[in-house]
Amino acid sequence: MLSEKMQEALNGQLNKEMYSAYLYMAMSAYSMYTGLKGFANWFMVQYQEEMMHAMKIYDYINNQGEQAKLAAIEQPATEFESPLDMFEKTLEHEKFITTSINELVDLAITEKDHATNIFLQWYVTEQIEEEGNDNEIIARLKLVGKDGNGLLMLDRELVARVFTPPAASGAGGA
Repeated sequence: MLSEKMQEALNGQLNKEMYSAYLYMAMSAYSMYTGLKGFANWFMVQYQEEMMHAMKIYDYINNQGEQAKLAAIEQPATEFESPLDMFEKTLEHEKFITTSINELVDLAITEKDHATNIFLQWYVTEQIEEEGNDNEIIARLKLVGKDGNGLLMLDRELVARVFTPPAASGAGGA
């Protein structure tokens, strides 16, 4: 059973994960519009990952005998200056999510909610990967600069990314 405070915080994180998916879908749409299908694919895979992150929290709340509550999702930006701008905004957003996950872990520890603390450790590890991926692409975009050929090579590489759902884990599902 979740405390009221933990249930509220997890529902808040559920909303943040849904916003993340929405943001990356908007970035995918913008990338497709600008002719960068590889970037569009990368962001669409990111959208799928974020939806899976949201569903893990949704399932966890419900499996704990509580109610997952959906809230309105804010409209994300739909215009970007460049692929670099999108990835800098992506990294900034992922750092926000990392802080939010860390605050949830702190709350779980304060509430002595060991099950939720264990559940959240997957997200702690996932955020390390998320920020690392963003930093790597930002570094490559900076290396490419305004070279159109380099951007197209990176675009061609990003089209190969595929969504691979993680293996189901105990409570919370996948």
